[in-house]
Amino acid sequence: MPFYIARQAPKLWRKICAETTIEISLVAENRKLLLAGIVFQYIHGLAAHGIHYLHRPGPTLQDAGFFLLPELGQDRAYVSETSFTFIFASFVLWTIHPFVFQNKKIYTVLIWCRVLAYLVACQILRIFTFYSTHLPGPNYHCHEGSKLSRLPHPKSAIELLVINFSRGVNYGCGDLIFSSHMIFTIVFVRTFHKYGTNRCIKQLAWLLAVVQSFLIVASHKHYTVDVVVAWYTVNLVTFFIDKKLPGWHSKESNWEQNASLDVAAATSDLLL
Repeated sequence: MPFYIARQAPKLWRKICAETTIEISLVAENRKLLLAGIVFQYIHGLAAHGIHYLHRPGPTLQDAGFFLLPELGQDRAYVSETSFTFIFASFVLWTIHPFVFQNKKIYTVLIWCRVLAYLVACQILRIFTFYSTHLPGPNYHCHEGSKLSRLPHPKSAIELLVINFSRGVNYGCGDLIFSSHMIFTIVFVRTFHKYGTNRCIKQLAWLLAVVQSFLIVASHKHYTVDVVVAWYTVNLVTFFIDKKLPGWHSKESNWEQNASLDVAAATSDLLL
C-alpha cells in the first residue's frame, strides 16, 4: 500500500499542476467578470449594512410559516446557519474537485463566473426590493427593545463603509425580501444539478435546499414570503441568464474548448 501511494503521488501532483496552469489562464481571461462579481458582493453587503440603519423594530407580522412550523428558538438558531454552511462548503469543495479527481467535467473558474453572474443579478433585485419597503425584522435581535435592532448613527464615512460580514449575517436587520441565504442555496444547487454527475447527490441537494427553507423560517430569520419569493425569483433569473442573454453560451463553449486543448497540452508536457 505505501508503495502504491508513493507511485500515485507523482501522477496526482502532475494533475494538480496541469489543472492549476489552466485555471490560472482562465482567471486571466475572465478577470473582469470575476472581479466585478467579487466587488459586487461587497456592494451587496454595504446595502444590507445600510438598511440596518433604517430598520424600525415593530410587532412581528402575521406569518403562516411561523404558525405552522415549530419554532427553533434562540438557543437552536445555529441549526439553520450550520445547514447553510454545510451547503456552502460542499459546493466550494465540489468546484475544486477537478484539481484532484480524474472524472473532470467542469472548470472551476468558469463555474464561478456563472455563479457570480447569477448572484449579482439576484442581489440587484434584492437590494431594490428591501429598500422599497421596510419591514420589521422577525429575528429575535430585531425585536423592539433589543440593543441590536437598530444601529447607532455612523460617526464617519469609514464606519459606514467598513462592513463586518460575520456580524451582518448573524445580526443584520431589515434586509428581508428576499432571503440571501436562499439565493446562495438555490444558485449552488441549480449549478450542481446542471454540471454534477451523481443523480442521487443532486436529489439530496434539492432536498437540503427545501430543508434549508424550513429552517430559515423556523428560526425566524426571515418571513415565509422572503423564502417563497427567493424560490421563484432566483429560478427565473438563472433561467433568463442561461437561455436569453445573447452570446453567453457561445463564449462559455469557446472557453471550455480552449481550456480542454490547454489541459491536454499541459498534461502531455508534464508527463514528458
